[in-house]
Amino acid sequence: MAVTGRAVFLAFVGVAVAFVAAPAGAWVPWAVLGLLLAALLTDLALAANSRAVRLEHGGDTSVRLGERAEVWLSVANPGRRTLRATVRDAWRPSAGAAPRAHDLVLPAGGRRLVRTTLTPSRRGDQHSAHVTVRSHGPLRLAARQSSHTVPWTVRVLPPFRSRRHLPGKLAKLQELEGQHRAMIRGRGSEFDSLREYVPGDDVRSIDWRATARRETVVVRTWRPERDRRILLVLDTSRTSAGRVDDLPRLEHSMDAALLLTALAAKAGDRVDFLAYDRRVRARVRSEGRGSTLPAIVSAMAPLEPELVEVDAAGMVSAILAGQRRSRQLVVLLTDLNAAALEAGLLPRLASLTARHLVLVAAVADPHVARLAAERGDAQSVYRAAAAQRTIVERRRVTAELRRRGVEVVEAAAGDLAPALADAYIALKAQGRL
Repeated sequence: MAVTGRAVFLAFVGVAVAFVAAPAGAWVPWAVLGLLLAALLTDLALAANSRAVRLEHGGDTSVRLGERAEVWLSVANPGRRTLRATVRDAWRPSAGAAPRAHDLVLPAGGRRLVRTTLTPSRRGDQHSAHVTVRSHGPLRLAARQSSHTVPWTVRVLPPFRSRRHLPGKLAKLQELEGQHRAMIRGRGSEFDSLREYVPGDDVRSIDWRATARRETVVVRTWRPERDRRILLVLDTSRTSAGRVDDLPRLEHSMDAALLLTALAAKAGDRVDFLAYDRRVRARVRSEGRGSTLPAIVSAMAPLEPELVEVDAAGMVSAILAGQRRSRQLVVLLTDLNAAALEAGLLPRLASLTARHLVLVAAVADPHVARLAAERGDAQSVYRAAAAQRTIVERRRVTAELRRRGVEVVEAAAGDLAPALADAYIALKAQGRL
């Protein structure tokens, strides 16, 4: 049972009446109280049964962060009385649900849809907590209230902010594949066709046997390899929780991974995905041709940084355990934290680089560079010295990775995604995939 504000107002009025009429007799307050209770009980008895209401959810099941989703709730009244109800479809605060409640009047046997708009402020799965139905009586003094479990989940996907870079990177990819007559030759590239020699062509591309059968010099044209395999490895350990430009490193790494996935799919390559810290948090395997971008986006949605140290040995084992026989590009999105890499990944790199081409991508923090340039007082000098030491250590670990045959991409948060895409295009141009 629930008491409405109207009943509270009548109770105050009754108290005032009883106070004024008290000299007339001691029975007056009791009479006022009796009338109020009778009105409440009568109104409650005439209210429709809130437990009998039938509820069903529907609507969107996924939405990108920053966009809106619409979820509807079907409310059916199977009883014989008119349902005068306030229905609250409860979601957690980060779901941004509006409106918070719906007022409706349903005749016996009636059905109605009420709609709730979600504007999530966090990535991940948003669940409907419960639906509360408050059934009022005709006087709206008292109500029957009950809560119902009506499951519904909306998955909030990463926003893919770097999507704006995709047309430009695709244009570069098209030039690379020869759609703009820019055939190139790279180590390991696939033969495409023969054409006549034009000034500026690489003489190493001349096909002497075909030239001997013709009156003109003939060169071979090449195209980048297709159907190559790429494994995106997302480090979800403690270093991914560090904030750069008001977002965790994990968010920037995800954005870069999505741009690379979309680009590789257009290039005809297959992309697998692995999220790891001390165990596998998510894994997506590409099966056959076709883009795995939707599956990877969905797998990324519930991931959050874990405040644990990464298990480098377990990560390398997970990479090698899921490998195919063919050589693939392993893209590790992590932080160039010298202490973590030297104690974890570096001693185990040999087993990876022996079988695969490894690329490490990391977000550079511009705040560190600003601190390194500070001067003025003693505190600023100490901060600058600490920041400079961090920069030196990152450069040292970067040089060590490159010495061991690892490609390294480090860029500011807004530039990491296009820089990683450019590195991928360059590797295809060199025929190294």
